[in-house]
Amino acid sequence: MSHRLATGDSAPDFTLIDAAGNDVTLSSLRGDSVVVYFYPAAATPGCTTEACDFRDNLASLGAAGYKVLGISPDPVGKLAAFSAKESLTFPLLSDEDHATAEAYGAWGEKKNYGKTYEGLIRSTVVVDPDGRVAVAQYNVRATGHVAKLRRDLGIDR
Repeated sequence: MSHRLATGDSAPDFTLIDAAGNDVTLSSLRGDSVVVYFYPAAATPGCTTEACDFRDNLASLGAAGYKVLGISPDPVGKLAAFSAKESLTFPLLSDEDHATAEAYGAWGEKKNYGKTYEGLIRSTVVVDPDGRVAVAQYNVRATGHVAKLRRDLGIDR
């Protein structure tokens, strides 16, 4: 299992391709707080719920100084279709080799219906303006996660 990040750790830098085919580099967002959330698969029920929750809360997160990046192992084409279908207005990034998920501790052993396998662990890491981890949450639930994150960050609607 990959190493999980903790508050105060330096957030691993990455450059990934977004749903529109553009490179997005975390270090280019220094000076901003960034919510980096990892989800297993675009267009699945839980991931759709979580993405739409981030979309619906994007204005208040932005007003509080947070940018949002969603990362999954999906290819760019699947991300583009998902983004368009759900009217998502924040970048979805493709991490097909799951190297970024591994660097963030969001890739590891999972259990489902009695089977054990390696996969993406639904996780959220908030990176502060200096590139350090402000919040690291692992094994989060798709439903209600954004509301809990907002409470943890002290963001009122």
